[in-house]
Amino acid sequence: MSETPVAVDRDEAIAVVTLNRPNRRNALDASTKTALRQALEETAADNTIRALVLTGAGTAFCVGQDLAEHAAALQADPAHAFDTIDEDYAPIIRLLATMAKPVIAAVNGTCVGAGLALALACDLRVFADEVTLATAFTAIGLTCDSGLSSTLPRAVGESRARELILLGESFTPTQAIAWGISGRIVPQADVVATARELAARLATGPTAAYAESKQLIAQSWGQDLAASLATEAKAQARLGLTADHSNAVESFLSKRKPTFEGH
Repeated sequence: MSETPVAVDRDEAIAVVTLNRPNRRNALDASTKTALRQALEETAADNTIRALVLTGAGTAFCVGQDLAEHAAALQADPAHAFDTIDEDYAPIIRLLATMAKPVIAAVNGTCVGAGLALALACDLRVFADEVTLATAFTAIGLTCDSGLSSTLPRAVGESRARELILLGESFTPTQAIAWGISGRIVPQADVVATARELAARLATGPTAAYAESKQLIAQSWGQDLAASLATEAKAQARLGLTADHSNAVESFLSKRKPTFEGH
C-alpha cells in the first residue's frame, strides 16, 4: 500500500477507505485526520460511488488520537490542544453518519477511543473475531469525544454506556453484539472481503431510499411521534418521485427483479 496516511481504493460503485499508518496502529495524527476528512468529503460528493467501506491497514482498525502528537500539542499550547475535536473529529464523524450512502466499518483489528467512535458512526460493522474494543478515554484522564457519548448509549443503553466509559474495560465483538452494537463477526482474514460483499449488495440497491432512511433515523431521536410521522411522510413523497420507486413497483407487478439506479 502507498505511503499516504489514508488510501482510497475504487472498485466500480464501491470505495474502500483505509487508514494507512500500520506502524502506529492507525493512530490519528494531523495528516491522517486531514486526509481522512478529504477522502470522506470526496466520496460523499461523488454520486457514482454508492457504498463505502472504512478499514485499517495492519493489525489495528484505529487506536484513536496519536498521543505523541497530542503530548506535543499540550506542551506547545494547552489552550488549543483540543481544537482538533471541532476541526477534525466532528466533521469526520458527521460525514460518516450522514453521507447519503451506506458506510460499512471493516473492523480488522484493535478499535479503541476515537477508533471505536469511527466504527459506531458507520451504518454497518464487520468485526474480526479476536478484535479488542474499548472506549479508552478515561484511562488518560479524558471524557469521550467524536460522538461516542451519543452513539454508544443509543447502541447499548445508557447504563451499559456508563459502565464502558467510566471503567474503560475492553470488550469483545461477541459482547458488543450481545449488548446492542450491531455487526457481523468473521475471521480476521475475511473482514474486508465480507464488508466489500455487503457494500456491493448495498451499491446495487435503492441508495436514495437508504439516504432518506439514515436521515429519518438520525432525526427521530429529537422528535416526538407526530414529528416523526410528518418527516416520514415528506421522505416517502420525495422517494415516490424517484425512478427507482417506479421501476420497483413495475417490476413487482411484472414479477421480475427490480434494478436500482440510485435516483
